Amino acid sequence: MRISRIVPSAALILVVSGGTALPTHAASAQESAQTSAQTSAQANGHKKVLVQLRETGGFAGIDDRVTVYTNGCARFSRRQAPPVNKCLTRGEMRKLRGYLKHLRVGCSEKQPQGADFIKYTLAYHGHRASRYTLPRTWSPVVRQLEKALQKYAAPA
Repeated sequence: MRISRIVPSAALILVVSGGTALPTHAASAQESAQTSAQTSAQANGHKKVLVQLRETGGFAGIDDRVTVYTNGCARFSRRQAPPVNKCLTRGEMRKLRGYLKHLRVGCSEKQPQGADFIKYTLAYHGHRASRYTLPRTWSPVVRQLEKALQKYAAPA
């Protein structure tokens, strides 16, 4: 964690990084404080989740996740690949938000008999449900998130 303290009457500013105090010049202090605050907010997880999709199951053992934050950035992960953080384009976010306006999360669906089913878990506005068949309002959201996953995620 990085803490910056600006003292108006002093030309020397103390920046604490990982428990070590480092002096810096007053001219760059304000820039340092702003950058530090932005970095700290990102590092501390001050991102607010807009929507989250997880797809699991099937014979292939799928485990894909997409988390889109309100700032338009997202985290993509697949079972056999490292997670990737990318920001969606304005057009992708506009389309996704349009689909989300019509989304009704509803209740979870009971697991069907058999082994080759994909389980879709969708979380939005504090509601979470798991389904094996996609309801009408889920389909556009899931397809848009899958499209982004294909585009941005690391290959498995």
